[in-house]
Amino acid sequence: MASKRAHCLVLAFPVQGHINPMLQFSKLLEHEGVRITFVTTRFFYSNLQSVPPSIAIETISDGFDMGRPKEAGGSKAYFDRFWQVGSETFAGLLEKLGKSNDHVDCVVYDAFFPWALDVAKRFGIVGAAYLTQNMTVNSIYYHIHLGKLQVPLTQHEISLPALPKLQHKDMPSFLFNEDLTLLHLLVAQFSNIHKADWILCNTFYELDKEIVDWIMKIWPKFKTIGPNIPSFILDKKYEDDQDYAVTSFKTEECMQWLDDKPKKSVVYVSFGSLITLSEDQMEELAFCLRECSSYYLWVVRASEQVKLPKQFEKKTEKGLVVTWCSQVKVLSHEAVGCFVTHCGWSSTLETLCLGVATVAIPCWSDQNTNAKLITDVWKIGIRAPDEKKIVQREALIDCIEEIMDKGSEIKINSIQWRTLAIKAVSEGGSSNENIIEFTNSLLHS
Repeated sequence: MASKRAHCLVLAFPVQGHINPMLQFSKLLEHEGVRITFVTTRFFYSNLQSVPPSIAIETISDGFDMGRPKEAGGSKAYFDRFWQVGSETFAGLLEKLGKSNDHVDCVVYDAFFPWALDVAKRFGIVGAAYLTQNMTVNSIYYHIHLGKLQVPLTQHEISLPALPKLQHKDMPSFLFNEDLTLLHLLVAQFSNIHKADWILCNTFYELDKEIVDWIMKIWPKFKTIGPNIPSFILDKKYEDDQDYAVTSFKTEECMQWLDDKPKKSVVYVSFGSLITLSEDQMEELAFCLRECSSYYLWVVRASEQVKLPKQFEKKTEKGLVVTWCSQVKVLSHEAVGCFVTHCGWSSTLETLCLGVATVAIPCWSDQNTNAKLITDVWKIGIRAPDEKKIVQREALIDCIEEIMDKGSEIKINSIQWRTLAIKAVSEGGSSNENIIEFTNSLLHS
């Protein structure tokens, strides 16, 4: 524990998949004696429900403090506005804190905000980039930044240093979009990253050994500090850290429903907070779950429930449909034996750390690459085959039944990765040691 309290500002991109891990990292820093001020946008601030009272909250503007109106234009217009107003209001926040003698020792910024590093350096403050995606995905975008990987892709098989061979179906979806705005956003993470004092990534060394060893030759200050998920998953002494701090939902109904089910008998299905499925895909999923031999718990957001087949019941002895739940609590429940997922990085880390075998149905962004790692590298799941972008019910039933087989190699691998994840964050583990090194550097900066 540090003898004096270093002060760290943590600036997160205002979507759940970025806020959640950065807030969990903030809790770990606080545990090591660092004082935290967590920064989000004024509009997103209302979604933060259960931030520990010891963590201060400040806000900046994205240019749309009352929410983004429809007439605001597309993604490019939004990000252009955000980058301008965000950097100005962030500089104003640092100035305000400086005038009140609330000295900031370090800014940990979401790498989606490369301008935050420039602002921090203007104030003479240490800057630490935080990468929210895994190192395979980061490496793909980094090579595009370097000009060593050209978009559109001309080669069918992609070979990059320290990575498995990748096909088009394994690459981030933004490489194939006509609108390249989001690709430019992701590639821009690396525009000035070489100037950062630290580069932190939400993964752990044992999961990404080859790529981490390669990248550390280029970025000597690179550190793995994950998995940044609620601590009770990995260490039971953190019983007070049960969930993330974004928009709490009542989960009692689904937990009580799970309590009545046998061990490893339930298929849990969720596609996160952003994915929108077609009606055809929803129908195939619904009939798969109704026809397969396992119990199921299916999360369908309220806005998506109109796509459910008309005769599909939301609550039966065999299955339950809910609008939301605490995913980490569900995945840690002994009744759950399989996770059907879109393979967002947070969901991927959660299932990996809880030893739950996976059926992968990636949809967009980094999810194709995560699915490749899940199935072919870590071997903790199966990628459901999709015909014309639709996973058919028969194919999905086959995948689920293979996963639910008690003696499958996939389940053995899942338990082994859980063991390695726990080791990484435990005393003396790779991520734990990196966090201690980082916090010690703040004390002496």
